[in-house]
Amino acid sequence: MGNAEFFEIKNVSKTFPGVKALDNVSMSVAEGEVRALVGENGAGKSTLMKILNGNYKMDSGQIFIDGKEARITSPVKAAEYGISIIFQELNLVNQLSIAENIYAGRLKTKGKVVDWKAVEADAKALLDRIGFDVDPRTEVGKLSIAGKQMVEIAKALSYKARIILMDEPSATLTKAELDSIFKIIKDLKSKGISVIYISHRLEEIFTICDSVTIMRDGKIIDTKKINEITRDEIVEKMVGREINQTFPKRESHIGEEVLRVTGLHRKGSKSEVSFSLHKGEVLGIAGLVGAGRTETMRALYGVDYVTKGEIYVKGKKVKINSPKDAKKAGIAFLTEDRKEEGLTIDFTVKSNIVMANMKKIMSGIFLSTKKENQTADKYIKLINIKTPSRMQKVLNLSGGNQQKVVVAKWLNADSDIIIMDEPTRGIDVGAKLEIYELINKLVSEGKSVIMISSELPEVLGMSDRVLVMKDDAIIAELTGDRINAVEVMRYAL
Repeated sequence: MGNAEFFEIKNVSKTFPGVKALDNVSMSVAEGEVRALVGENGAGKSTLMKILNGNYKMDSGQIFIDGKEARITSPVKAAEYGISIIFQELNLVNQLSIAENIYAGRLKTKGKVVDWKAVEADAKALLDRIGFDVDPRTEVGKLSIAGKQMVEIAKALSYKARIILMDEPSATLTKAELDSIFKIIKDLKSKGISVIYISHRLEEIFTICDSVTIMRDGKIIDTKKINEITRDEIVEKMVGREINQTFPKRESHIGEEVLRVTGLHRKGSKSEVSFSLHKGEVLGIAGLVGAGRTETMRALYGVDYVTKGEIYVKGKKVKINSPKDAKKAGIAFLTEDRKEEGLTIDFTVKSNIVMANMKKIMSGIFLSTKKENQTADKYIKLINIKTPSRMQKVLNLSGGNQQKVVVAKWLNADSDIIIMDEPTRGIDVGAKLEIYELINKLVSEGKSVIMISSELPEVLGMSDRVLVMKDDAIIAELTGDRINAVEVMRYAL
């Protein structure tokens, strides 16, 4: 590693209404160092990243690069200082090519005409540098999530980045894709580029990082070399308490069949699917990325076009051609991408909770503010949403609490069948436990949950029954002692 104090953050603080997001934060990163930044959602990690990238203005504090103070007032200014960020929600335009995305706003010209040959050649050189063999003219929307991340890394390098901030880069990647990202990080490190790596997957941190900084409640709790700390020590420092039980136990009281799907075939699928769901049951859906898990649930929910098949809810045949039909049938869908599809992020907690069932808050033809407030307060208390008030904007909540707002919205819509797609994606250890306890609470009250998860321990630990999917088909149904990692992977592979 090069200069040990090449990048320094000193006494940085930031307050939002009702929340002290950062409290006197100081840390330094060496040239060519890969630093993990961990903490529960709401610990302040993303706020710190947004300050470093110029999205937020700090209330107090200083940032130094090579011993000189950096005044970062915008993302453009951050790029000038050699700082680039790759957000969990990738900042790319799907309709544009890779080259256009990399050089957006900086296209080379010949006179007044864009020099596409030069732009594409420069983009290709960057893609070759990170080992991503793809035509720079390819539309970004046609790439996988991993491919899009490669484009973001190439874009960062196009700004001659000296420090790259990665926010949950692995959240939706396969192991092979993750290995490619790790290879690139090692290459960046060898060239003296520093990486701050935010992840909730601790096994990754021990694989790729040199050191780890732990945050809690807006403060830096500790910084250690990765070989000087254990996984358990990290978790305890993150949450400020011991977590003894990853998957909380519950007594299963499985009742009558509430959903039957027969011969469901969606457009573009290779197979039909048939399955059932019972009252008070958690039905896990396992399989590798691309097995068709999410797509099957989107078809059931009326998002994707169904060519044939029958759906029965509580013994009655229903026609589901749209999410509106699914909602009417008492089915809710908590999507994997909560910010894009599950929430109206700029609205308040109250507005998000009540929006799926406006009838409940009407007095005649008028909206009742009293009913609206009572409904929001009921669910904030019921599922322990941590928010300063019902009027807090959802974008200011942590990931785990945003997920709870989505759950509250669908509970308020009187949904009995709740599909959860990656319910704990991008949330921390403590918040995961709260989501698990919430799932247990839902099924104990007679709701039924279908849970898709790429985290195998989660599927094994939470499900009463597991369906394994491969190539758009359900190829196994596991119960009892057969719900184990060996059986799931035997079928999934």
